[in-house]
Amino acid sequence: MRALFIMLLLAIAGAVAGPAHATDDSLYRAFGEKAGLSTLMTDFVGRLRADAQIGHYFKDVNAKHLATQLTDQLCLVAGGPCEYEGATMKQSHADMGITRADFNRLVEVLQDAMGAYGIAFGVQRQMLARLAPMVRDIQTR
Repeated sequence: MRALFIMLLLAIAGAVAGPAHATDDSLYRAFGEKAGLSTLMTDFVGRLRADAQIGHYFKDVNAKHLATQLTDQLCLVAGGPCEYEGATMKQSHADMGITRADFNRLVEVLQDAMGAYGIAFGVQRQMLARLAPMVRDIQTR
């Protein structure tokens, strides 16, 4: 059921993809601003590294750097004042051979992390909808 929800969400969000940077900061505030996003992303990266299905993608990654990059990226997407200066999603994932199943698992891990921090389902859904169009640049297989 959860995978079906993810696929439906991706299809809908991909069809109505908006700008990379939101003009309203209410989602940014709902995540606890940069401090809240940073805490969440640190936890999320730890969960990714430990995940049996996709952890191998993160084994040799600098966890602190990845968490910082993700924090800045989600901050920007959520309407916060951050700047993301990392590589594009297409550049970062070009040679990784990521499948739709891998991407869906990452979304599930993110949902688990958000749930553990008590982030309301509606707020989670808003963030996932803003992130979903990235699947086109991340899934390479």
